[in-house]
Amino acid sequence: MLHPVGPLPAAVYWRRRLLVLALLVAVLGGGSWLGVALLTGSEGAASAAGTSEAASSSSAEPPALDRVVPSLAGVLTPTPPPTAAPAEPAAPAAPAAPVQEAGAPCSDDVVALEVRTPGTVAAGSAPTFELVVTNTAAVPCTRVLDAQLQEMVLLDAAGARVWGSNDCQPETSADTRTLAPGEQVVFPLTWSGLTSEPSCTVPRVAVAPGQYVLRARLDAKTSPDAVLAIV
Repeated sequence: MLHPVGPLPAAVYWRRRLLVLALLVAVLGGGSWLGVALLTGSEGAASAAGTSEAASSSSAEPPALDRVVPSLAGVLTPTPPPTAAPAEPAAPAAPAAPVQEAGAPCSDDVVALEVRTPGTVAAGSAPTFELVVTNTAAVPCTRVLDAQLQEMVLLDAAGARVWGSNDCQPETSADTRTLAPGEQVVFPLTWSGLTSEPSCTVPRVAVAPGQYVLRARLDAKTSPDAVLAIV
């Protein structure tokens, strides 16, 4: 091998050997490079595919915080039930009319009392007051109207008693009447204009000018107050 044999010069055979060797090296080198290139490309593609899949998986999955704490949009807020409008209070029922048996004694519920005054009187004068008794029932009834059951009292602005009709000259009578529906009975009384007290032992003097009220009574039934001005 090292000593070529042939008709041609030895240099020719050496050159041919070198050329074959160079071709062989080139073929081996190219094959090696091609294998490395193929291997590197496969790994790069696999890496890229893995990266793409990881990116897709990462984008598809919610962030770690969202997996732990739900978003506000995903939290269902309970809807409060509709509140009903407050019902309007029912109008108060009218009080039932008192029941009165026809011909029976008039109860206090069907008897109306009113005291009438002149409104304004002069100090020391003797005005006349009136006690008015009315049957407000729809049927006739009887009522005891004895004088000893009637009384008028005069009160000052502080509510102190100034005069009473039964203090010094009490009257008595037997007066039972049948009152028709709506019938009124009027009892006039003249006042001396002087003060008095129930025992009638205190000296009586003229009532001083001022604002007063007059109140009447029939047994246990009382009337609304009536204003009386003394000037």
